[in-house]
Amino acid sequence: MKTGIVVFGHGSSVASANDAVRVVAADAARHGGWEIYETAFLEASPLLKDAVASLASQGVGSIVVLPYFLTLGIHLKRDLPNLVEGLEKEYGVSIRVAPPLDGHEALSRILVERAAEQAQ
Repeated sequence: MKTGIVVFGHGSSVASANDAVRVVAADAARHGGWEIYETAFLEASPLLKDAVASLASQGVGSIVVLPYFLTLGIHLKRDLPNLVEGLEKEYGVSIRVAPPLDGHEALSRILVERAAEQAQ
């Protein structure tokens, strides 16, 4: 069974913000060797439903959603689980959701790097 990846962001009315998520997703796909992946948004196009439909049409039976969110807020606690439940039924796929970025050790290193850049 093929597994697809969805990098899932909030989405913005600012196109460049959504493009930035797409760039990170493409870079992660290259580094992670993901053959089948999509980028999707909660409040911009393409929506999660569009990404799941695309992956299902490619024969994917299992999907991993990687939230591009810093913390576990209302969208990840309430909205995403509701979306996932409906999409699993509609497309007959298994969808697992990874935790948000919060708590990952790389985040503190990024902050240290950003502070050092500005201190120079």
